[in-house]
Order: sequence, then structure tokens, then C-alpha cells
Amino acid sequence: SSPTDRPAPNLAPGSVPVPISKPAMKYPTDAQRNGETGTVVVRIEVGADGEPTAVTVVSRSGSRSLDRAAVQAAKRWRFRPAMANGQPTVGRLTVPIQFTTGD
Repeated sequence: SSPTDRPAPNLAPGSVPVPISKPAMKYPTDAQRNGETGTVVVRIEVGADGEPTAVTVVSRSGSRSLDRAAVQAAKRWRFRPAMANGQPTVGRLTVPIQFTTGD
């Protein structure tokens, strides 16, 4: 059998969900008051409809409040779904979400 007979282990390049709407993130009040900053890396599973189906923390910021806020924010994002054979399909991407106090 030729290699094309088997399903590809990964989606083709360019077939990753692309964020099209990222509502403003709310910096947790307690974290801001305590001067907590950091980067949370989240993995977002996106359905063929462009809506997140699951968000998990891949790398923590060191602050539970920031980690929670990043997950809540990512759940509100909307995406252009991944494509396979010209059709929308499920996909996933990993995104760093940075919290800085801005001062």
C-alpha cells in the first residue's frame, strides 16, 4: 500500500484553527492587587464550528487566579476552524496568554 492510503498523523500545514474573535480578558482583581504577572500556556481544542470544546493549561503561570482567568478567556474565543479535505474539522492549538500589570 502507498503512504497516501493511510490517514495522516497530523493535519496538513495551515489547517490549524485561527482565532477570529478574542474578547478582552479580565485581569483578576486579586492577582492585580498582589502584582501577580506571568504567562499561562493553554491548549485549546476547537470544534468544526469554530467554538472551543476544551481548554487545558499546559504551562502554569505560578498564580491560580491567572491560570483560571486564561482558561475562562480562551473559552470565549472564536476560531476559523481547521480544514481537512476542504471541510471544517476539529483541531487544536497551543497559545501563550500573558498577564502584565502594565505599570
